[in-house]
Amino acid sequence: MTEPLIRFNQLSLSFASDQGRVRAVQDVSFDVQAGQTVGIVGESGCGKSVTAMSLMGLLPPQAARIDGGEILFQGRDLLKLRPSQMADLRGNQLAMIFQEPMTALNPVLTIGEQLVEPLIRHLGESPKPAWKKATKMITDVGLARAESLMSSYPHQLSGGMLQRIMIAMALSCKPQLLIADEPTTALDVTVQAQILRLLRDQARQNHMALMLITHDLGVIAQMADHVVVMYAGKIVEQGATADVLRNPLHPYTQGLIASRPTPGERRRRLYSIPGQVPDLAALPPYCAFTDRCERATERCRQGIPLLEGRSRQAACFYSGLSPANEMTQKELQP
Repeated sequence: MTEPLIRFNQLSLSFASDQGRVRAVQDVSFDVQAGQTVGIVGESGCGKSVTAMSLMGLLPPQAARIDGGEILFQGRDLLKLRPSQMADLRGNQLAMIFQEPMTALNPVLTIGEQLVEPLIRHLGESPKPAWKKATKMITDVGLARAESLMSSYPHQLSGGMLQRIMIAMALSCKPQLLIADEPTTALDVTVQAQILRLLRDQARQNHMALMLITHDLGVIAQMADHVVVMYAGKIVEQGATADVLRNPLHPYTQGLIASRPTPGERRRRLYSIPGQVPDLAALPPYCAFTDRCERATERCRQGIPLLEGRSRQAACFYSGLSPANEMTQKELQP
């Protein structure tokens, strides 16, 4: 297999808080191949967006700390680059669509001013050609009246229109990797389908890798080649999307799938995973999902299961991949 475009290798990071260091991401490892769509799924607060923000170099330096690992882009460790070097990559070869289109754009600048900025900054375009190119980009993402929109301000556009503008901006320099963080949040179902189709088509046309961050397994099933399931800052399962959704090995993944409504099936009440996500500042010295897991046994409180397997991985003593391998409480002690 060729060298991956992106490689997360044992990434760990934490944030300063009043309760001490919050371990937001722990030993996260996965690859993104060129042209591949990788979905990252999990509940709010599980570390999905923080993982993406660390790749883009957008974590607040006064609070965030990289505790270990590396993020390789074409063999270069992004965590070791100077801010100026990251600025050259960000918005150029690496692009991101942020979670809230209503607040991601500058409210005092027109759409046109914001669209031409990366073209001038990264591609060296002069203002007039950049304006013409940006106008065409608006048309390319399915919006009419492109000239009028170029002179509009963000508050004058709907959420769906702003999301398309964000996609146009992210794609303007033809990046090798696009990160889409909850790209369909707060959009109606029809617009959601249009946005997902646009992302899929653009990724195929430009042979672009796509990291899709979402809590919606339906979106993952539709879009992703490979899925990474995160819980409490750790990867608990990953593999080919069809394999994971057809035969989930980790109880958390099973719970996520069971909580989805099934078309044509009537149930009085949808299944929900019991309990709450644990406090990341006070994680237990055993499997973090134990207190919510309906299959937990005493063994689950005796250590932290490692992420085992090759193309298919799961971090559960009962996954069947490698039940003997575990991290005991003694090994956790400094």
